[in-house]
Amino acid sequence: MFARSIISTALSLTAILPLMLAAEASAATPSCEQAAAAVNGRFAPNMRSYLQTDLSIAEFGPITENRLELTDETHRVERRYCHSTVTTSDGARRQLWFLVEGTWGFAGVGHSVEFCTSGLDPWHVYGAHCKSLR
Repeated sequence: MFARSIISTALSLTAILPLMLAAEASAATPSCEQAAAAVNGRFAPNMRSYLQTDLSIAEFGPITENRLELTDETHRVERRYCHSTVTTSDGARRQLWFLVEGTWGFAGVGHSVEFCTSGLDPWHVYGAHCKSLR
């Protein structure tokens, strides 16, 4: 009887564990607005390093979350796909696409942010028109 009770409890915990992990991941993954600060901080240095241009983000338009992929049995990393129209220091308005990944940093600790600005990815690292980050 005692063994049956332990097994029943273990099965109950196993059933709710994915829900608990998803809630924990959601809490740990920064929002699009929070991740925009990381994008802003890395944008100008990346432009200088990779494109040899002195370009920075002057202003963010509304920041939206396009898609949210929660963790599950086959996807261990939560992903938020975000978008904003930014005005760069040259006065141009550009589409900015960025991806926030939770628990993807060093040794699974922390998060990462990848971004792409339409027209500023000459090597198509993120596909044509930043498609892989949309």
